[in-house]
Amino acid sequence: MAESGKTMELAPVERRQRERFERKSTQVAVKYLRRIMELPNMPETVKPFLSVLKRVYLDGKDIPMLAGRKKIGTFCAMVPLELIYAAGAVPIRLCSGSFTAATIGDGVVVRDACPLVKAVAGISQMDVIPALSGCRKWIVPLSCDCKRKTAGLLSESRDVYFMNLPISRGQDSDTEMFLQEMYLLAQELSKCTGKEITYRSLAEAMDEMGTAQYEVSRFLELRRQKGAGIFGTHVMAVMNAAAYMPVTLWSEYLGKLNDELEKRSQPEGRISKKQRPKIILTGSPVIFPNIKIPLLIEEMGGLLASDETCMGERMFYDPAVAVESSFDGMMRALANRYLKPCTCPIFSDNRDRIFRIRQMIRETGAEGVIYHVLRGCLVYDFEYQLMEKELEKDGIPVIRVESDYNEEDIEQLRIRIEAFIEMLKMHTSA
Repeated sequence: MAESGKTMELAPVERRQRERFERKSTQVAVKYLRRIMELPNMPETVKPFLSVLKRVYLDGKDIPMLAGRKKIGTFCAMVPLELIYAAGAVPIRLCSGSFTAATIGDGVVVRDACPLVKAVAGISQMDVIPALSGCRKWIVPLSCDCKRKTAGLLSESRDVYFMNLPISRGQDSDTEMFLQEMYLLAQELSKCTGKEITYRSLAEAMDEMGTAQYEVSRFLELRRQKGAGIFGTHVMAVMNAAAYMPVTLWSEYLGKLNDELEKRSQPEGRISKKQRPKIILTGSPVIFPNIKIPLLIEEMGGLLASDETCMGERMFYDPAVAVESSFDGMMRALANRYLKPCTCPIFSDNRDRIFRIRQMIRETGAEGVIYHVLRGCLVYDFEYQLMEKELEKDGIPVIRVESDYNEEDIEQLRIRIEAFIEMLKMHTSA
């Protein structure tokens, strides 16, 4: 990882700590990138996405930027990216899967906080990943208690904007509350960048996001077609890369990947000659370099057919559609798009998530569901029993796997996931 300019100004002890951080985090990222690339039959057009992850986590370089644009950090999939682009900036997802950063964060936040929150606190403390630490403003939706308290701590050293979220999404009043938060965020972004968000700039931003959403819908359709040759781990890497690059460049890369998948959508283009049990992954986000769960699923003989996570397919819902051709009409369309279909467990009633999982099972022909819970992530853990109960009615096996960012639990996870896959094989052949 490249040495930052600030390193030379540090005391010897701090300098050594920073160097250890860079060395250890680089070693982990190298290993997981290698394992991703070792999965067979990887499409050639996946490599540019992996290069972005390498640039951020190995080379210590900033993201491929658009000329003259500032970076705005986001801490949740519910932040309207269109507003950031309309304000002349580029959004960067602050969430990280770095175990090394999480160990630094252990000294900043409470012991029982989830590793995602610890990693963000550690990155802020060490300030060594330019793509994440160089953001002018950090937007933190108050989606859970850990994020709420961590945002307060981060505000002592960062320019943090607190974004309130409704606790439900079924009433018009919920949408109105979220809409008002979006207007306040738009004002804050304009102050930060010096560029006013206008009807034209917002329309252009929505068009850019719409192009990405079109390519994602095309991508998911190709992925579900019989013979479309791509592992789910590669898909997770592609979706993760969207967090660290402008959406126009990501859309361009994804379009090329779609073109290659269209050519590979034949029996000879399948990723494996053996029949692999299809699995859906849901629950806590899977964030590079902590991508061990998708890898274990596919290294143990399963196929990650789809995911329902906020760093995966859930990042790009259907495009926002404005009913009224006005600035307020576009803002309302965005409010509906980011709130109504969101299946995050922060909402008091989240039964739509069960409906979504069932829909994905039908679309993909999945035979089982792995429910991933990051240790300390109570909101996701709370919903497991309901998920298990409802899918049991459909005869769909579900397994809960709890993990941290460290690698001490890999063998235990390997044994449980392998046993689950073998059970699915027996269930299918019966």
